[in-house]
Amino acid sequence: MPPSAETVTADDLREAVQLAVSALAKAPPDAWDAKAGSLEWDCWETVEHLSDDLFAYAAQLAPKTPPMDGDVPFVWESRRPSGPANAIHANRDAGPDGLLRVLDACGGLLVAMVRTVAPDVRAHHGFGAADAEGFAAMGIVETLVHTHDLAAGLGLPWDPPAGLCSRALGRLFPDAPRDTDPWPTLLWATGRTELPGRPRLTSWRWYGAPRAPR
Repeated sequence: MPPSAETVTADDLREAVQLAVSALAKAPPDAWDAKAGSLEWDCWETVEHLSDDLFAYAAQLAPKTPPMDGDVPFVWESRRPSGPANAIHANRDAGPDGLLRVLDACGGLLVAMVRTVAPDVRAHHGFGAADAEGFAAMGIVETLVHTHDLAAGLGLPWDPPAGLCSRALGRLFPDAPRDTDPWPTLLWATGRTELPGRPRLTSWRWYGAPRAPR
């Protein structure tokens, strides 16, 4: 199935976040210190990082004049050496339920911005100034792929819908294979796995700039 040329929407992003929250809610309460897949972060830190990604994308779109030369200057800091540098940290006293509530809330912020920002608005991202659709697609990729990392660490199943994967691939990865299943292809495009005849990538990027009119 080829990457889709369909528009990525706020509803797609909401579906990705809700699927992730529902899947992660099944984790044992004592499992969150496990390493998240191939990442150097534990599972708790990885959810904080994902939440931070979604928050940061919403923040880029939120100002009356979104920044084109850098990020909105929140303080991003790590709480341990080699930990993720986040502006968002969950209160450990709230436990895993509170952690997932933070993820849900940050996803909701980005969903709201994608719904309300005009189509001609652009904001800075290191992989190309993006529109609201681009930030939605980035949020979907972050959510699907980091939930894959988390599922590996938490011992959970995770197989997101092909349509979500296909639309995100079509928006952000124009050079991705078009003759392979969308979910394995998205994992390959983000350096998580190999595909038949295609070794695992050691470096990768997406292309967030708006697509040419079609």
